[in-house]
Amino acid sequence: MTKTTHRVWKYGDNINTDVIFPGKYTYTISHDPVQLARHALEDLDPAFAARAQEGDVIVAGRNFGNGSSREQAVTCLVHAGLRAVIAGSFARIYYRNAINNGLLAIECPSIVDCVETGDILEIDMAAHELRAGGRSFSFAPMPEEVRAILDAGGIIAYLSAQD
Repeated sequence: MTKTTHRVWKYGDNINTDVIFPGKYTYTISHDPVQLARHALEDLDPAFAARAQEGDVIVAGRNFGNGSSREQAVTCLVHAGLRAVIAGSFARIYYRNAINNGLLAIECPSIVDCVETGDILEIDMAAHELRAGGRSFSFAPMPEEVRAILDAGGIIAYLSAQD
């Protein structure tokens, strides 16, 4: 992934894992990709799952993914077609779960107040830059190891390719 263009879904601060993937489904549909995607963000934005498209991204405020460590809060977004979550900051375990499951997670607090749902955003991984509304926003480069995991589609695919 070098330079890609995406449609934005905008949310606020402290989006926790219970609203990303409702806990009531944790043990009933935990491995069914279609069902996981169907319930993505259901308690925050009931229209999201029906309207999300392949390649969309979420832009959110601080502390995205706080709460439990359940991976369904990441995999439901992956199965809904999201390519990235860009946030002011992430709960650390959510950030690592995102990387492990092949979901790009970028911290860039400066973009949060500059985009809205439906805006178009460009991610330029080579330049470590986001572009939206004629403006550019820098983010910290990712370590090569993290980029390799993301490029492989997650930690399992990455490790399988090492054999």
